[in-house]
Amino acid sequence: MEILLIMLAGVGAGRFFPVKYKEKNEKVQLFCTLLLIFSMGVSLGRREGFFAELGTLGVQSFLFFLIPAVFSVAAVYLLTRWFMGGKQQEDGGRAAGNRQGKGDPMVFLALGALLLGTGSSLVPVLAEFFEPLAAHSDWILWVLMFSVGISVGFHRGILSRLCQYHVKILVIPLGIILGSLAGGVLCGLLLQYPLNEAVSVAGGLGWYSLAGVYVGNMAGARLGSIAFLSNLLREIGSFFMIPCIARYLNAYTCIAPAGATSEDTTLPMLIRYTNEETVVFAVLNGIICSTFVPVLLSFCYSF
Repeated sequence: MEILLIMLAGVGAGRFFPVKYKEKNEKVQLFCTLLLIFSMGVSLGRREGFFAELGTLGVQSFLFFLIPAVFSVAAVYLLTRWFMGGKQQEDGGRAAGNRQGKGDPMVFLALGALLLGTGSSLVPVLAEFFEPLAAHSDWILWVLMFSVGISVGFHRGILSRLCQYHVKILVIPLGIILGSLAGGVLCGLLLQYPLNEAVSVAGGLGWYSLAGVYVGNMAGARLGSIAFLSNLLREIGSFFMIPCIARYLNAYTCIAPAGATSEDTTLPMLIRYTNEETVVFAVLNGIICSTFVPVLLSFCYSF
């Protein structure tokens, strides 16, 4: 909720923010995004047993990331075309993808920041130096969200247009949840896991910290590690899926792979490759999905 409040404060500031500083505000977003990804890499590298988990459970974790994410993309794309005028957003999404995707180094910068952060954590001196950055990454996120709010505030009438959708704002999180759970069922059948356990892994919706701990407590350390890695991969994979989806599908569908992370860590990529209206939908989607994750996980082990 605090993230939404910070963004709304940014929206209010954006109404009075000088237009001549718009480009500088976008550079702040880029810097904060890369810094967040770098700090994520530092945190991952410092996680005990991370590389061992990645080596032994990598393939299964990758499938638990890819299949639910793809199913979510398909579900959101179809639902938004049917209920939210996705065809209109399709042209805007493709335009944004083509305009920013051609020659845009963002994907490579994101990958480089992640690898650099992970590598830095392996050097004791650098790990100690960057530890405060990883520990206080929330501050970077707050600056980023305020800056994103300013970008939204530049565009008049966005909030009034969103009010016209009413309950249709639930279409995107509904597609993400249904697609993820269906993908979890398929993963369970392919990898021969009990369906409730497989669905619980996919039901993390990208919230890797909660999914890893909860599934680990309920189904054992092995599946807990898969839940952690697969949902982590979903968050990281979203950085690379969003540009492709923006180019070939509609802007709404860019939110699908991000799942619960669309309100924070993956939001900068969404604003870069879609538009301000979609960004507001992304924040609302992240809040709704994050609310449902504990419910979904609990439901999977209720019987």
